[in-house]
Amino acid sequence: MTPPGGGRALFLLASLFALLLSLTVAVSVGAIAVEWSTVWGVLANRIWPGSIEVTWSAGREAIVWELRFPRALLAMMVGAGLALVGASLQSVTRNPLADPHLLGISSGGAFGAILALLHTGLFLGPLTVPLLAFAGALVATIVVLGVARMTHSTSADRLVLAGVAVSFIIMALANMLIFLGDPKATHTVVFWMLGGLGLAQWSQLGWPLAILLICAGWLRWRAGDLNAMTVGDETATTLGIDVRRFRLQVFVVGALITGVMVAFSGIIGFVGLMVPHIVRLLSGGDYRRVLPASMVLGAIFLLWADIAARTVMAPEDMPIGIVTGLVGGVFFVWLLRRT
Repeated sequence: MTPPGGGRALFLLASLFALLLSLTVAVSVGAIAVEWSTVWGVLANRIWPGSIEVTWSAGREAIVWELRFPRALLAMMVGAGLALVGASLQSVTRNPLADPHLLGISSGGAFGAILALLHTGLFLGPLTVPLLAFAGALVATIVVLGVARMTHSTSADRLVLAGVAVSFIIMALANMLIFLGDPKATHTVVFWMLGGLGLAQWSQLGWPLAILLICAGWLRWRAGDLNAMTVGDETATTLGIDVRRFRLQVFVVGALITGVMVAFSGIIGFVGLMVPHIVRLLSGGDYRRVLPASMVLGAIFLLWADIAARTVMAPEDMPIGIVTGLVGGVFFVWLLRRT
């Protein structure tokens, strides 16, 4: 189903409104509720000091600005990034089940982050964890593709099985790293195993934002090639696309996005699986629309997943990976029946 021009504009406006509303709710809810007017008042005063009369306490401003806004923005970036990767992988593999979590890319990123945190130390400064997470994600991608080629797993279901098998192996190795690590430090690694946004800080948001914007721009530039890849390798080749090279480039870009997001949020599964399918149902299969719409809807989904994680067991902060796993598992079963 491809909506007409007016319908696409309405869909875009509705998506942006939903994103703004979701961001507002995400910042306002929590152990201490904050009024929406305060949320946007704090933001306006931070951007344009003195533009709005301050009627809130310093404590509420700290909650909004130092804690909840960075967390909400990180949720948006991670959700947008994972959805973007999922949509791209589903194109180049022609696999409706392709997802950075199911293909083992997220597990590889978590392995790299755990290696940096427990064993190598931050030998490259703040960049150590993102770089090793990217390296782990890239190695996992190469291994999955190698296993798929070695076992002739070219069909959709067998490629996913290869990814799941590699993911189990990587997570076993990650558990070994945790077992061999400093017992006093291993509890912090649970964050990367279950997923969470509680460590978000303003100083850390620049890297995931930069990677997301650069990679999203490149993928949007190649949206026509992604459209061609969904039809088949032969058709893409006749259109002048170097299929093997382009597929490898998309996998590397996907590993880069996934690795960086995992470095800051841990393993969050199924976002890349669910969101692109929903977008294609709503806006059609043209990747010129699928990519930006997936980013917006992915950001919205993860914002609400984080809201649920913070409110279901309040005042405890549930790992967000549990929420996405529950929702994604149900969606996965539905998708299996549909396909």
